[in-house]
Amino acid sequence: MTDPAPIVSGTMRPYQIRGRWYRPAEQPGYDEVGMASWYGDQFNGRPTSTGERFDMHALTAAHKTLPLPGLVEVTNLANGRTVVLRVNDRGPFVDDRIIDLSRGAAEALDLLQRGVGEVRVRYMGRAPRVGGGAVLSSARSQPRQPAAVPEPAPIPMASSAHFWIEVAAYPTRPEARAAAGRLGETARVQAATDNSRFRVLLGPWPDANAAEQARQSVVARGFRDALLISAR
Repeated sequence: MTDPAPIVSGTMRPYQIRGRWYRPAEQPGYDEVGMASWYGDQFNGRPTSTGERFDMHALTAAHKTLPLPGLVEVTNLANGRTVVLRVNDRGPFVDDRIIDLSRGAAEALDLLQRGVGEVRVRYMGRAPRVGGGAVLSSARSQPRQPAAVPEPAPIPMASSAHFWIEVAAYPTRPEARAAAGRLGETARVQAATDNSRFRVLLGPWPDANAAEQARQSVVARGFRDALLISAR
């Protein structure tokens, strides 16, 4: 894991809410299905349990017992959309809910209008020092334009490397090659089946932390729309 943030002191102590005790712990095998809710405007800008400011548009979440800050992979079971979220707060303190999403996370999972929905939550480990939230490829259930856009050929699978960065997509191969050239030898260009668009990829990485660190570096180099995607 690359440069993870330290667990915030005090957030792993047992605590009591409304007469019920919660006992935070490292849970490497955490993989649960349950209900998710979301929170937004009324908490925006307030400190979270880690001391970070809550940004309702960022890809973050609250959990009762996982280490803070941590990363979770959350999948909306109704539509297959998946995001990686930075867990930096405690909650939700409602019996039938296992995670509280930021407004941005709820939007990415298409849970904003319904308010709640059934999700799968998988703990991925400690979060990087900054950032850590990303939309995975399966979150793109619909193209942004009405016309159907053929998807590029599948990313080659590696036995232990699951995460890639989609740096950008271009309408012509020369544009994509020029962008790849700026990024060095590890960048590759992948074409759609009918050559209608060409995307620039970096990777793979075996864990989301390392890939997210690399994505932030790519964003800093001017590729603001770079996405963390999963090849699993």
